[in-house]
Amino acid sequence: MSRLTSTFQVLRHANRKALIPFITAGDPEPGFTVPVMHAMVEAGADVIELGVPFSDPMADGPVIQKASERALVHHMSLGKTLDLVAEFRRADRTTPIVLMGYLNPVECMGYQRFVDRAKDAGVDGVLTVDMPPEEAGEFVPMLHRAGLDPIFLLAPNSSDARVQRMAALGRGYLYYVSLKGVTGASHLDLAEVESRIAHIRSLTDLPIGVGFGVKNAETAAAIGRFADAVVVGSALVEKIAAAQDRPEQARKDIVDLLAVMRRALDT
Repeated sequence: MSRLTSTFQVLRHANRKALIPFITAGDPEPGFTVPVMHAMVEAGADVIELGVPFSDPMADGPVIQKASERALVHHMSLGKTLDLVAEFRRADRTTPIVLMGYLNPVECMGYQRFVDRAKDAGVDGVLTVDMPPEEAGEFVPMLHRAGLDPIFLLAPNSSDARVQRMAALGRGYLYYVSLKGVTGASHLDLAEVESRIAHIRSLTDLPIGVGFGVKNAETAAAIGRFADAVVVGSALVEKIAAAQDRPEQARKDIVDLLAVMRRALDT
């Protein structure tokens, strides 16, 4: 059983919802990442999504695009991101880590080499934004054989057939994109998201996480009433951007927001 599956089982048994923060590896500089990962766990994170910096993050809005730019100034790469995961694992063997990124760096490394390195580093799940299930026939079986969970993005307009295909290939959880558009967008219609999640539950038993547009504790709590996990990304990355020259302040701001969200989810 993977760390992701185990984590969601424990949370479900306790009637709790997963809090999944996202940050970009190496933003604002590589030395910031691992300490803030540990701090996020202490603040109540159940799973961490770690973004792999990429020069053309087409699914991301300006906030996370700039995070990639800041990280790339320090020559961050997929390999160096895996090194950070391995460093994190020296002190934390339990918190699941999901790599979130684009296919190009994986292809450049080579599928099998990436899978081997990710497993050795202690990665638990892989979310490749621009790899649809129809094109994942070679990559996903490699992940399965290595015990890594492929995670797919569900769009608001994903057909039932597509949801079922992603659920059949995916493991760990499904990531429901609550908004049409890029990360960091607004205008979240919670009633519409809740209705859609209820329908997706009729098609799969996998846990469902909801992300895009989660900016505060109130929204996190509202989503937690019907989803298995709440994913928060841009709101945290904005904290890093605002205090990028003051790492202690950035870490405090991230911890404070996550702690408030954790309390809201548990209330």
